[in-house]
Amino acid sequence: MRVLVTGGAGFIGSHVAEALLRRGDRVTILDNFNDYYDPARKRANVEPLCPSPRCRLIEGDLRDPRTVQRAVEGVDLVIHLAAMAGVRYSIGRAPLYTAVNITGTVNVLEAVRLRGVPQVIFASTSSVYGRSRRLPFREDDPLGAPLAPYPATKIAGELLGYTYHNLHGLNFTALRFFSVYGPRGRPDMMPFIVTDRIVRGQPFTLYEGGEMWRDWTYIDDIVRGILSAADRPLGYRRINLGRGAPVRMADFVRIVERLTGRRAQIETSPAPPSEPPITYADITLARTHLDYEPQIDIEEGMRRFCAWYRETFPTADSSRKEEVE
Repeated sequence: MRVLVTGGAGFIGSHVAEALLRRGDRVTILDNFNDYYDPARKRANVEPLCPSPRCRLIEGDLRDPRTVQRAVEGVDLVIHLAAMAGVRYSIGRAPLYTAVNITGTVNVLEAVRLRGVPQVIFASTSSVYGRSRRLPFREDDPLGAPLAPYPATKIAGELLGYTYHNLHGLNFTALRFFSVYGPRGRPDMMPFIVTDRIVRGQPFTLYEGGEMWRDWTYIDDIVRGILSAADRPLGYRRINLGRGAPVRMADFVRIVERLTGRRAQIETSPAPPSEPPITYADITLARTHLDYEPQIDIEEGMRRFCAWYRETFPTADSSRKEEVE
């Protein structure tokens, strides 16, 4: 299969591209290597992939329709992961998020329509649920109250996907990711922040004293879900990809303390209005349609993440460790 992975140099995208190449697919990566975080980290993500004759890298921007159409040429499937990410970072940056996440998605959908590509897998987010009171979060929950521009743009992407399914017969699967973590994780995400600050002996903020819950989902499980969706054209579907086992943030910090052998310096503050108290995935549809069954629990996942962190940032972890009881 010939697959375009937008955002293929990022955290999730590079893992997806690697898995596709491993199973024998031909992969085109489209990425603009923006400076949301250090572009050198993204280039390091794709460096081991690009020597493959089955991998093509296009450095370009979703906001340029001609670039997107060139990237889509000759592919059988688009896995659309590229976006401006981050709930809190999106606050005050709605024009940027609209341009990249909505206009960029329209450019992808128009390109697949013009080129006759039959299927798109779209990266959505658990943030679309906002402060949903029904637990666990189900795909038929109403989505009328996003808490920040980022989830608002992802809701728009899901709706646009339905429009192209309805009018043009496009197979469009929106996968709602729940708190993805693992090796190559972004530096603005909580697993990296907590690990890095604990190792370096620096304080960090834990909202509500750690009395918030997140449904952490390990990257390998997410990748398996994405590839399963890629192999199953489903018409139009919205499907949660989570673990279905929320973790209390105070407990999450304790796990990292045990793994690093150091104590956290925690500051606390009220949660900002962009942050729901809990995320919790109902993964019934993923099990039914994708044969999805997450394998990696938070203890094992963070053990792997910390091993990657020590290997990637050895100087940060070079001082004497203090045992944590």
